[in-house]
Amino acid sequence: MDFVETKRRSNVSRKLLLAAGITALFLFMLTKSPSTTASIKFSRHEPGVTHVLVTGGAGYIGSHAVLRLLKDSYRVTIVDNLSRGNMGAVKILQQLYPEPGRLQFIYADLGDASAVNRIFSQNAFDAVIHFAAVAYVGESTAEPLRYYHNITSNTLIIVKAMAAHGVKKLIYSSTCATYGEPEKMPITEDTPQVPINPYGKAKKMSEDIIFDLSKTSSDMAVMILRYFNVIGSDPEGRLGEAPRPELREQGRISGACFDAARGIIPGLKVRGTDYKTPDGTCVRDYIDVTDLIDAHVKALAHAKPGKVGIYNVGTGKGSSVKEFVEACKKATGVNIKVDYLSRRPGDYAEVYSDPSKIRSELNWTARYTNLEESLSIAWRWQKAHINGYNN
Repeated sequence: MDFVETKRRSNVSRKLLLAAGITALFLFMLTKSPSTTASIKFSRHEPGVTHVLVTGGAGYIGSHAVLRLLKDSYRVTIVDNLSRGNMGAVKILQQLYPEPGRLQFIYADLGDASAVNRIFSQNAFDAVIHFAAVAYVGESTAEPLRYYHNITSNTLIIVKAMAAHGVKKLIYSSTCATYGEPEKMPITEDTPQVPINPYGKAKKMSEDIIFDLSKTSSDMAVMILRYFNVIGSDPEGRLGEAPRPELREQGRISGACFDAARGIIPGLKVRGTDYKTPDGTCVRDYIDVTDLIDAHVKALAHAKPGKVGIYNVGTGKGSSVKEFVEACKKATGVNIKVDYLSRRPGDYAEVYSDPSKIRSELNWTARYTNLEESLSIAWRWQKAHINGYNN
């Protein structure tokens, strides 16, 4: 009996040793796998590498920002719930930069405070660029509570997570809609903020939250960029604008022009022809997305602890909607049908920027200032992606 028992114990010991060996080998292989190596890189600060959290990085503007950051050797984490963003854009970015530790995508809703806190706990962020937001003026007047929740409440969750986890650099994507309808043009950073629609109001509330946080944190570095009407796309044709079909009515005028040129919609609807402008249509400052992203990268590089920088990002000149439509016709080569309708609630007559402050302090100047050229670049992407990123 003693011999049998001893033999049984010996077999059990060998099995335990074998199991332990297999487990150790598995763990060793796991730690050497690319995915684990990458996750370790994202979870640790690394000298010489800046890890940027880009909220809304699957969206039109956010994806272009991620592309530029990756090109400039930043480490990037995208957080997006894909309600307005596009996974197709993320896949293209992943294909362009497949190396471990360069880019990761996290599917999450910024309204979920526990999820946001977990993301900050598991990643070593050096900075946050906060793009994520619903962003249509007309929609905001129809669904104001949605806008206050998505923009203001979600921004509060983000900055609380930053404060809790010691992330001290924030670049905030704001808007000229916070100014409302100023009495004189051009708009400077000192122009009073009197927003007239829920979108602008929600963004201004978010700015106020960020201001107040910065007052309690002497080493917080903040840049707030108030930008104007965004157009264009990546000059190399890798990314573009592909809003969901149900949002076409709410989207940017450039998207509507392209849809009309492609025959997706029968024509273009221009809302408002009785404004106090030279031709009766709204006047806007159209900023190319490539220039806009360049401003964000410069803001990230110039952000200083204890400082809040506020900058208008625009070309400094206004173009009317009628002028925009004519440029779009030339860019697409299509004689787009135009229907002129009554004003859209929440719109304002004339808005264009004075970009002298960002030019003098960040050495930034818009380069893509020709409407037809910017629209031509975007049109090439549209023609090559008939179904958006689903091609």
